Amino acid sequence: MPLSPPAARKEAHLRAIAIRGYERADGLWDIEGHLVDTKTYGFDNRDRGRVEPGVPVHEMWLRVTIDADMLIHEAEASTDFGPYTMCADITPNFTKLKGIRIGPGWRRQVRDVVGGVKGCTHLVELLGPIATTAYQTIWPAIARRQKEEGAGKSAKPGMLGSCHAYAPDSPVIKRNWPEHYTGE
Repeated sequence: MPLSPPAARKEAHLRAIAIRGYERADGLWDIEGHLVDTKTYGFDNRDRGRVEPGVPVHEMWLRVTIDADMLIHEAEASTDFGPYTMCADITPNFTKLKGIRIGPGWRRQVRDVVGGVKGCTHLVELLGPIATTAYQTIWPAIARRQKEEGAGKSAKPGMLGSCHAYAPDSPVIKRNWPEHYTGE
């Protein structure tokens, strides 16, 4: 069901985010994010001169390489466009994500390592959808591993309690993991 019809309006800003997950030949996984901000109007910028409509105000990339336990082995960031000349200078700090595990406490750890003046707001924002995409990308490998280890359906699903559909008392849990169902 689409959104309700909007009021009369004209577009002023577009933020496009694409996140892709890749299974690597070496058994690791690359999760790669790309963010682009554009305006529908031109404006003058002290560091860049005139920024014309459709030319990126921000264009940034971020890749994390993880294993099936969601541990970051490598992280790399790149800024092609930023509003200030110095914006790209902070990208090397994102290598400090190495050794962090995507999971409980993830947002706090990210904030500690690359939050605020230690990072870039836009690159840090990419880490949320990167984490979600990491789960979506490697879930089949995790499920295979659980099955091989004999955990099968009796293992507590990692997504239990993560959203409305995965509430412990939802029909989805009752159907797929009845042993973890807490409803009536």
